[in-house]
Amino acid sequence: MPPARHAASLAVPFLQVTDIDASLRFYCEGLGFVLTKHWSPEGRIRWCWLELDRVALMLQESKPPSPRGVGLSICIFCVDAVAIYRDLQRRGVAAERPFLGNGLWVTGLADPDGYRIEFESPTPDLEGTVLEDLPPNQ
Repeated sequence: MPPARHAASLAVPFLQVTDIDASLRFYCEGLGFVLTKHWSPEGRIRWCWLELDRVALMLQESKPPSPRGVGLSICIFCVDAVAIYRDLQRRGVAAERPFLGNGLWVTGLADPDGYRIEFESPTPDLEGTVLEDLPPNQ
């Protein structure tokens, strides 16, 4: 018997972070996410929902003893990863130089807790193309 089909339409990564203020600066000021929902007991944000276009993340502050960022990557598929890389550079956010692999431009970075974030965009560019081969507006 096949599994039941559900009307699922969204999967949202939920990250436990050690310093929500640092994470909010990184995601909002650095990456351009917008804080759309939050829970603030005692006047300080402890949980929040962030959005960037059609992408959402949840963050919650906690202090567990386990290592952060291990075994999790967030791959955000987008229209132009190279343009995002250039925008991050203008904002002073250190992102990895984009590379082309499997028909995708990919640039990545880590958030303050070590979670890996990658922006990936499909491209007709040929394997072996490097960032310096692209025109400045691409």
